[in-house]
Order: sequence, then structure tokens, then C-alpha cells
Amino acid sequence: MFHDKATLHVEAGRGGDGGLSFRREKYVPRGGPDGGDGGRGGHVVVLADLALRDLSGLRRVRVLRASKGGNGLGSRKHGADGQTVEVRVPVGTQILDTEGGLVADLKSSAARFVVARGGQGGRGNARFATPTRQTPRFAETGLPGDELGVVLRLKLVVDAALAGLPNAGKSSLLRRISNAKPKVADYPFTTLEPVLGIVDGPEERQLTIADVPGLIEGAADGAGLGHEFLAHLERARLLIHVLDASEGDLERRFLTVDRELSAYGAGLDERPQLVVLNKVDLLSVPPRFELEDERIARVVATSCATGAGIEELKRTLFELCAPEGTVPVVDESLPEFLEYRPKPRRGPRFRILRTDRGYRVVGTPPPAAELEHALRRAGVKPGVEVELEGETLEWQ
Repeated sequence: MFHDKATLHVEAGRGGDGGLSFRREKYVPRGGPDGGDGGRGGHVVVLADLALRDLSGLRRVRVLRASKGGNGLGSRKHGADGQTVEVRVPVGTQILDTEGGLVADLKSSAARFVVARGGQGGRGNARFATPTRQTPRFAETGLPGDELGVVLRLKLVVDAALAGLPNAGKSSLLRRISNAKPKVADYPFTTLEPVLGIVDGPEERQLTIADVPGLIEGAADGAGLGHEFLAHLERARLLIHVLDASEGDLERRFLTVDRELSAYGAGLDERPQLVVLNKVDLLSVPPRFELEDERIARVVATSCATGAGIEELKRTLFELCAPEGTVPVVDESLPEFLEYRPKPRRGPRFRILRTDRGYRVVGTPPPAAELEHALRRAGVKPGVEVELEGETLEWQ
């Protein structure tokens, strides 16, 4: 089954705790502090991969969690950085926040997106030594990594896409001109999900063609099946508008689909169109399509049963679809390499230090619930002392 959407909860790794250690060597009875810094927590990164076609690999994934940074050790040994988690998605995947806002658009191969950054590691007690404080008995705990929910939404990046009413012969046409093998039957809505095909052309050129479920009147408002996949037409450079020539009244049926494209928006009503008059083998005389529209680049008559017009259609496709790189496929307003920083949590700033007896909260403490959550994430356990605003409390 084709999957074009996935909802994930991502958690970057927490930074490692700073080391709380003192130098202990023979003949050095009072060695100074030598605790190293904690390592940075692992990131969560999304990569665009040309080899993937949909998001089915994430259908059972609910949480992506990177590893914690290593803790600092004695002898000023720093902790290792947490391992970054990389998730591969198809080219054309958009990443949205939980409110539906666009965060990133992985529109090209190898595009890389840092969705959650790991927390900074805590400083070891060696970093707090001063001439007046030569034996600091505290070190920082690592900061938590970013934690947020994201929605992955795929919009196929193709050269051309087939559009038309149900049972117009789109799937049969795709089988004829490409290597795709979609289901073909003589009833509407045979195609239930997008199908991709590769068309081979001259000079080793190839075109990617997408077939989506047929559109009916009201599709843009949710009628039929095609409305679920209209987004996959947005990035096609050319729309192949397939009409069943044997049914007559071609102009009216063309306008029916065109109204749905216009109602959906996203520039589909402005996209160049190649009109294909299919099933001409069922007619005794050639069909006539007399609608004049500046968007119609060419009109081709075909028959999937006899093969008539198929080679002309393939030549026309390669003429109308410029070689890759000469025509921008999608908007270039977003850079390929991105880092997303979620909105900072509201509230006063504070840090948690790890002491030789427990923990110390410095700065203005947050509300009780948030402070409790932060201490638990820092590793506090029952019976441990917590210094808070000049008071020493025992954690229960």
C-alpha cells in the first residue's frame, strides 16, 4: 500500500553529565579537580533518498529517539557525543509541525534536515576551578535535547502526471508508455493509489510519470478518491489530461476536471497540459477537440488497444518536458541543508548542577511541576539532597 503521510515523535539525545572527580595519585594528596565535560546528545536527522518511493518504511514507527551523550570522567576525559539517528525519506517529502506549518521541504536528492538537536553536555568540575575556589564539588548535568512532534507528508516529484475522469484509460496508457504495471480493469476507480512509471527516451533520457486515482466533480471538496492524492500533482511540470474519446462531449468533460484542479489551487489550473484523446479505436472517425486554451500545449489521439499514437505521445512528452536542470521543478526558497529549532520553552532560565551530595538548582527555579520533571530527567533519586534557593531538601 502507498503511504504518503507519517506522524512521528522525535527526541534528540540528552547531553552527558560533567564529571565530578579529583586527581588522586601517589604523592599527590590534594590533587585538583579533573572532571571532564559530558558529550553532546545525538541529533535526529532526515535525509532525502532517491531510491525510496513512499513513506511505507515509517508506517510502524512512532518515536525516533537519539542516544544520550557520554558522561565526563576523571583525568579530564570528555564523554563521547551521542549517536545521531538518520531517517531516510523519498525526495519531495515535506516536514510539518503539529500545527500544520511547513518547516522544511526536502525537494532534492541528498537534502538533509536536522529536525531535533541534541542537548549540550554539562561541564565537569575542572571547568569551575578558580584561584579562590580550588576544589569545586559540583559539575553541570547535561541539557535535554529537542523533543517535538512532526508530520511527514510526501508530494511526489515527477516530470508529468496523468489526470482525468475515472475509467478514461490512464492506467492503460501508463502501462503502454512506461515500465509500470498498474492494475487495469473496465470499471471506475481501478487505481486506488498513485503509481509511478519511468519512460525511456532518446539519448538515455528518462521521464517519471505519475498516475493518480481519477477525479470526479467535487473532488477538491473531498468527493471520490482523487482528492486524497491531488497534492501529488503539484510538482509535476506537465499534466497529461486523459479523455475517453469514445464518450463524446470532450470539452465538457475537460472542463469538469479543470474546475476541480482550479478549486484545489496550488497552481494546478495554470500548469501546461497535454491533452490525450484515448480509446480512438472505438471510433469510426477521428475525434475532434476544439477547445482553445493557452495552457493546452498539444493534443494527441491514442489507442492503448492497438498502439496507435503511442510513439507520437512519447515523443511529445520528451519535447514538452525539458531536460532535468533546465526547468526548476519546485520552489527554491528553502535551502537544502536545514536545522530546525523548536520554539524555546517559556519560563525563567535555570541550570541543574550535580554535587558530591546530590544536585543544586541555580538561577530562578521554574514552577514545581517543571522543576520536578527537569530533576527526574537529570537522574535524581529518592534520598538524594537537592539544594534549592539556599535550602537543602531531601528528594522523596
